Formats: sequence, structure tokens, C-alpha cells
Amino acid sequence: MQLRYNFRVYPEPIQRAALARAFGCARVVFNDGLRARQEAHEAELPYIKDNDLQKQVITAAKRTGERAWLGEVSSVVLVQSLRDLHTAYRNFFASVTGKRKGRKVAPPRFKSKRDSKQSIRLTANGFSLRDNGKLYVAKVGELRVRWSCTLPSVSASVTVTKDAANRYWASFVVDTGPQFLPGLDTETGIDLGLSAFAVLSDGTKISAPRFLRRAEKKLKRLQKDLSRKAKGSKNRAKARIKVARQHAAVASRRRDWHHKESTKIIRGSQAVYVEDLAVSGLARTSLAKSVHDAGWSAFVSMLEYKAAKHGRYFGRIGRFEPTSQVCSACGIKDGPKTLSVREWTCQECGTVHDRDINAARNIRAAGQADRPNACGAPVRRASAPAQRREAGSHQKGQTAQAGIPAL
Repeated sequence: MQLRYNFRVYPEPIQRAALARAFGCARVVFNDGLRARQEAHEAELPYIKDNDLQKQVITAAKRTGERAWLGEVSSVVLVQSLRDLHTAYRNFFASVTGKRKGRKVAPPRFKSKRDSKQSIRLTANGFSLRDNGKLYVAKVGELRVRWSCTLPSVSASVTVTKDAANRYWASFVVDTGPQFLPGLDTETGIDLGLSAFAVLSDGTKISAPRFLRRAEKKLKRLQKDLSRKAKGSKNRAKARIKVARQHAAVASRRRDWHHKESTKIIRGSQAVYVEDLAVSGLARTSLAKSVHDAGWSAFVSMLEYKAAKHGRYFGRIGRFEPTSQVCSACGIKDGPKTLSVREWTCQECGTVHDRDINAARNIRAAGQADRPNACGAPVRRASAPAQRREAGSHQKGQTAQAGIPAL
């Protein structure tokens, strides 16, 4: 499997200027290629092939006085930027034709120098790892990297990124094998929520840390300072960076907490089952801030890749499963309940249920039922359609032909 490793990079002032040139040149090449294809489409000309586009916006452009400064950066950066454009077009065409499943992909858009993130990607020809622990980038120099861990294998590419808080990162994608953990007999269902971030089927409740809510007071003060600065001034730029750094700190705390909790769950369970929540829909309601603050999608993604990495099973159940309506003890469906009902008693068996714990147990049961058996088929029995003669009423002609006496 492939994993991405991010490390903080600390370039010198001269190196920052070189990276700024690389970011700008990569952005210009991307926009020039996108503009050339859009103009060809408007003129009803054939789609420009990848090699022809590279010759037009890189090779030929360097010989002109208008784009001669493209030669100041590594050609690997420019070629990889154009490959990003090719990938964006292929994803768009695959989405339009139906070959790509999931949400529709929009066509490529122009990049701006005011985007919150600037990045370049280099292949093995444009970077190398030095023996002194520094990262060498062509026409930039040796960058000081804070290595939090050792790369498990050699990376074929690196992406250097500058975020909105003026922090620089080096991202490596490496191929790594599974790291199997000792087998366990426990399986866990997880019910995600807002009052408690996650409730496990064994009764454990993980409280929601609410990182954004805790930082709102300081963010409010920084946003107020930013609004008072004149647009285009240096003080406004400094105030914007302070706000961005505070948001980055909140995101970093949340990501670190997600990693710790997801690792703890994966290490303690052989199989993990979660509900397929419609996060994008919930993010458009009055609970939008709390939903974004929880970060369910990032947490579930961590569970999924860590399960694959450590030899665990990860399963999702349908979002329309009535996990809060079914008694986990006897299986009787007791009907829908409002969110204010946190405890309820089953009318059939008399079991008193905590709403979230009962939902987590039902998620585990539904995940176990949908889990493929040794032959690859689901364990849950498929619903059998009713016989034709039993489904609904029949006309006189049909009942006579079927040998069924008319009523």
C-alpha cells in the first residue's frame, strides 16, 4: 500500500525566494496549458495532446521574451505541473462519461497566486536526500527538514507545499508493506455523534474535544484585529497570517487527536464497523460548525487506512440502517425517536437502552452481517421477492389463467 509522510521544512530566506519563483512558474505553466486547451475548444479545434501542449507552453515559451524566466526554475517542476493538468482533465472526462464513480468532478480551473496553498512536485530527477539529513531540491538548494520518523522506503517523488500560515512542508509518497498486529477476538461498532464524539459497542464513550469551540475566543479577537487593518497594507498581511496560524494550530490539534484515538481503536479491535454518514449534508445544517469541528470524515479515513495497514477488517454499513430504532437485545424495531430521547425501554423485552450504545451495537451487528464469508458472499440473507400470484390483486383474466379462483 501507499502512504504519505509529511515533514516540516525550514528554508532560508534565499531558498524561500527560490521556492516562490518555482510556485509562480508552476502556476503560470498550468494556467497557460489550461488557457490553450480552452481556446482550442472554443475554436472547435482538436484536443491538444499532452506532448504538443508541453512543447507549446514550456519548450517554445522559454525561447520568448515574455516567458524567458521559466528557465530560472527546474524543468521537472514545470513538467509535473502540466501533468497535474492532464490528470485533472482525465478525471473530468471520466466523470462525465460515467467511468469515474462518486461525486461529479468539475473541469480544471485557473490557479491564483492568492490561493491558500502553493505547491510544486518533483520526481527523482529533481530532488535527493543528502547524508546530512537535508532535502536537496533542484535550483533551490538543501532544505532543512524536521524528520519525525524514518521513511520506510525510497520515495519516487516529493511535493513541497506552502500553506496559508507560511509554513513549508515536504510530502513523500512511499510504498510500504502491511504491518500486521496480533489477532484479537474483539470487534467494535462505532456510533459517531456530537454530544460524544464516538460511542463504542462495548460502552466506551469518547468525549468530543471541540478544538474549534475552545479556540473561538482567541480567533474572534484575531479576526477583529484583521478587520480593522487597511486592505492591501503590510499590517493586514501580518494579521492574516496570525489568523491562519491559529486555524492551523486548531487543525493540527484535531489531526493529532484523531491519530491517537484511531490507533487506539485499531490496536484493540480485530474488526471495526462504522456508519456511512452524509457529512456533506449535515454540514449544510445549523450544526455545520460542530460537524466540521468534529472531523468525522478524517477520523473514518484514518480508521480505514490503518485497518488495511495492520491487517484489521474495516466495514461501513448503510446510512439508512435503523440503528437507533432496533433493540440490540431482541431485534424488535421500536420505531423512530427524536434526538431528545437519550434512553428508552424496549416494549418487547424490557431492556433499558442508552441510545448511542444501542446504536453502536446495532452497527456492529449490521457490519458483521454484511461482512463477506470465506467464499466472498455476504452473510446477511438476501430478501426473497414474493411469488407473483401473492403480490397484490389480480385481474379476472390473470386469475383464471393461473388457476386461482376469482373472489
